[in-house]
Amino acid sequence: MVLDYCTGLDYLYQCMEPATKELIGLDHMRGVARLADPHPLSQQILRTDVSGMPLEWVDYREAARLYHTGQVAYTCGTPLYSLYGGTSARTGLRTVVQVNSIIATLGHTGNPGNLRGAAYTPPLNNQTLFRRDAHLCLYCGQRFAYQLLSRDHVTPFSRGGRDVWSNVVTACRRCNNAKASRTPEQAGMQLLAVPFTPTYAEYIYLKGRRVLADQMEYLLAHFPRSSPLHERIQRFPA
Repeated sequence: MVLDYCTGLDYLYQCMEPATKELIGLDHMRGVARLADPHPLSQQILRTDVSGMPLEWVDYREAARLYHTGQVAYTCGTPLYSLYGGTSARTGLRTVVQVNSIIATLGHTGNPGNLRGAAYTPPLNNQTLFRRDAHLCLYCGQRFAYQLLSRDHVTPFSRGGRDVWSNVVTACRRCNNAKASRTPEQAGMQLLAVPFTPTYAEYIYLKGRRVLADQMEYLLAHFPRSSPLHERIQRFPA
């Protein structure tokens, strides 16, 4: 399978030092990306710091920039694809960057993931909330498609509840309407699980698209042992 990589190489070219640009030239940089394994270029790469703490998801363009600028300290996981550039006029060698599913990078990123424990609270949105709860309605226990779910406030706003992770759960529209502006006790409804605030590593997982098996294994190792996500991921694999 051959994919056009000119866009990514144009981006890399802009990041180069002037002397390197003059030596190689943009026309020589243009090439193709050949897949080492059947992973599309849309497959996200898990970026960590040099100590191995998960930081963020990056796309192939950002990964290529990190490799080119020497910020990749080491890699693990499986090879995703090899990015082929042009041939150097000086060495006669073709530029090749092999991108792995997990890359560890040097330097300080200022990433909020550096705040460990309770110091970091991830932003709340429906996409990550529904994934936290495995797309289950936490009142009736049934799984639903995204468009059939809603965000329910366990303690309603009218009773002093807040829009925070520890006070919101995934609910189907029927259960949410039945509960209305009442607490579960007042509505005679049982809450099937206690809502919780994800850690940064858990939030990285919740934001991921098409998380690969090795990336999943890596992230799971950074989840708290008591995290409900261990059981939910096992029961309801993506």
